[in-house]
Amino acid sequence: MTWLLDPRLAHCRRLFLREVLMDANIGIHAAERAAAQRLVVNVDVFVPLAVSTPRHDKIGEVVDYDFVRDAIRARIAQGHINLQETLVDDLATALLAHPGVTAVRVASEKPDVYEDVEAVGVEVFRFKDA
Repeated sequence: MTWLLDPRLAHCRRLFLREVLMDANIGIHAAERAAAQRLVVNVDVFVPLAVSTPRHDKIGEVVDYDFVRDAIRARIAQGHINLQETLVDDLATALLAHPGVTAVRVASEKPDVYEDVEAVGVEVFRFKDA
């Protein structure tokens, strides 16, 4: 997790969603195209403390992480995705479009690909200015 040491994150709060589990149509092989498979998504969203430090304990004073879950579900609902790389890139782009987001880390895992492997996955870490 050396990305956490990036000085551009020094004045940020990290919001995260861990192990968002869903069935998704993802993959290039015939069996993956025939039926949905389990997919696990993990997301870290970095927001400046200036836009995520509540003064009156109200949701409108922070970046509400509901938008992260909604973005994941919306992308999966668009239909079949060939590559996990495409999925994580699409999600990173969607999350970075939020005006309060500075950086994101998005990871996707398919836990049922190999019998002897816990999961196969892809991860991307991006800044809004990159």
